[in-house]
Amino acid sequence: MFEAKPQNPALAAALIFAATAFIAGTTLLAKALGTGALGPALPAFQVSHGRFLFAFIAIGGAVAVMRPRLARPHWRLHLGRTTFGWGGVTLMFAAVAHIPMADATAIAFLNPVFAMVLAIPLLGERVGPWRWGAAVVALLGAMILLRPTPGSFQPAALLALAAAAVMGMELIFIKKLSGRERPIQILLVNNAMGLVIATSAVWPVWQSPMPAQWAALAGIGGLMACAQACFVNGMARADASFVAPFSYATLIFAALYDMAVFGVIPDAISLVGAAIILTGALILAWREGRAVRR
Repeated sequence: MFEAKPQNPALAAALIFAATAFIAGTTLLAKALGTGALGPALPAFQVSHGRFLFAFIAIGGAVAVMRPRLARPHWRLHLGRTTFGWGGVTLMFAAVAHIPMADATAIAFLNPVFAMVLAIPLLGERVGPWRWGAAVVALLGAMILLRPTPGSFQPAALLALAAAAVMGMELIFIKKLSGRERPIQILLVNNAMGLVIATSAVWPVWQSPMPAQWAALAGIGGLMACAQACFVNGMARADASFVAPFSYATLIFAALYDMAVFGVIPDAISLVGAAIILTGALILAWREGRAVRR
């Protein structure tokens, strides 16, 4: 067990906000690699492999310099968290290669809704009417973003929906793991195990990246390492209900990056669907915060 960080809400908010900018940056680079903007399009398995490879190098280097005290990891929890985390990020990288980043990011924000539903059988949690209502609102927003009509349906949006479901399962393991190990150890083990899984999966589809693609893969790993470090340290310095709303800034950065680099401007459907999903997610975060205080 480790000593808890002193509470500092202002610093926590700043760290979470910075994490969202880094996360949106990884999505931008993943889209560039998946759409062929930097050379022949790379498969999502290879993009996620680069994410874990270079993130592990960055975090491993930090551990070698800092030399923190490490405890015995909870291997089963780490394996579950990493497996679902790898699956979620791979599906997300595949989605952004085909649909606007803002749409994919907004749909991915359904992961706390899926986590809430999964927590009923897996964690024995009770879900009241407010939380069910928030889930219904968020799912309604997702249906709008899926554009379920013959002329506008986006099959690739289902990849983002699957990513949200898989990352919801990851949140279950994060809940079980939280408070048991130091953040730096969690990051190190997560990225080491993720690298092993990603290497096994990428072998059949491996392509030799061009220099610009290697740089983008390294950028994804470095940005993700920074995002993870900011996120876990931000979560350690304030209540989850306080910092949760700041994480939704990822959607803003994703839309801005997509517009600046690829010229994609969110349409009315994207704006309405994203707003509804965020409303449901914020209601859910508010209820979670009240439940914790009680």
